[in-house]
Amino acid sequence: MAELHSLEPAELDRFVQRSKASSTLTEEPDLPPLFRQILQKAAELVPSESGAILLDDPLTKRADRSRNELHFVSVFGPASEDLMGESIFAMDGVAGYVYRTGRPHLSARTEEDDTFDPRLDASTGYQTHSIIAAPILIGGAVCGTIELLNRRDGGVYTEQDLVLLQVFASYTASSIQNALDARYARELAKIDDLTGLFNDRYLYVRLREELQRRGCALVFFDLDHFKPVNDTYGHLVGSQVLREIGYLLRRITADQDAVLARYGGDEFTVLLPDRTAEEAAAVAERIRKAIANATFLERPRGPDLPALRLRNKVTASLGVAATNGKAAAQEGQDPVQTLLRRADHAMYEAKAAGKNRVRVARADEDATPPLAGKGRVS
Repeated sequence: MAELHSLEPAELDRFVQRSKASSTLTEEPDLPPLFRQILQKAAELVPSESGAILLDDPLTKRADRSRNELHFVSVFGPASEDLMGESIFAMDGVAGYVYRTGRPHLSARTEEDDTFDPRLDASTGYQTHSIIAAPILIGGAVCGTIELLNRRDGGVYTEQDLVLLQVFASYTASSIQNALDARYARELAKIDDLTGLFNDRYLYVRLREELQRRGCALVFFDLDHFKPVNDTYGHLVGSQVLREIGYLLRRITADQDAVLARYGGDEFTVLLPDRTAEEAAAVAERIRKAIANATFLERPRGPDLPALRLRNKVTASLGVAATNGKAAAQEGQDPVQTLLRRADHAMYEAKAAGKNRVRVARADEDATPPLAGKGRVS
């Protein structure tokens, strides 16, 4: 069996960024060796000199498949190493034809098949006599091609060979889908269902990662006067306000390297890696102004749910703290908890000072607990 090659994991990853499915798998397959194994098994059942898996790039993919490119992500056979990372146009050759049409193809003798394009052979010095190829489909959408070249016994491929190859095409698609499902399940575990922001569990993970690498700043805020909105208009309206806060945060921080999280209830955090307290305070002030000036539920939510246009009903009190994580660690404290407590304490100082304002924790402030009765951070 010839040596098999596939792209490195980091390179291969971009070609499997497809739409999710609904499985709850939690372990993501290791695709490079899996793809090599698929080609190896295909070549064992249909003895072949060469073979390849080609995928389109979902980041640049167009609805008109003829305008896309196919990238060699796993190959074996003579000159195969030279093909790794290379691409062909979807209008070219048997692989392109199968990709465009979504139909398998058998070219028993390439010299008699107008679909075959000899230019790749000319560039690699390889000579293809016979070829079979099958489309790789995910959720009914074609995303690539698997192909085998030149039967080892010197004969031509048969319809039975093509049927077997289609089985391996399905297996390739399933492998990609399983990877997507596992990735999606892990992503769901990080996300707050209501707002689409990260949840507090993921915030803790990211805070710890950032503080091990560099300093960071944290904005901690909650909404002023949110309970009266819930009491007056109901919890469905309150939930919609929280969703719109999530939209607003994403819009305001679109130009920032920020990690946005719903900490719980009507409390939110904005993690800003490698920022000073002053820089974070500027971001916090933008958030404060945006919430204070926002009109919530501007549009109808359904036939019996008219727009409420809630303005001047909700504001935010924000606390800001920054650290390099070293001082707390040297004192035997958990730098993550320390930063959270400082930002939380600053937020409650903003509330005590009249709400709808930003307060920055003092640089020399220790891990003072939140104000009496305010125990969100533990």
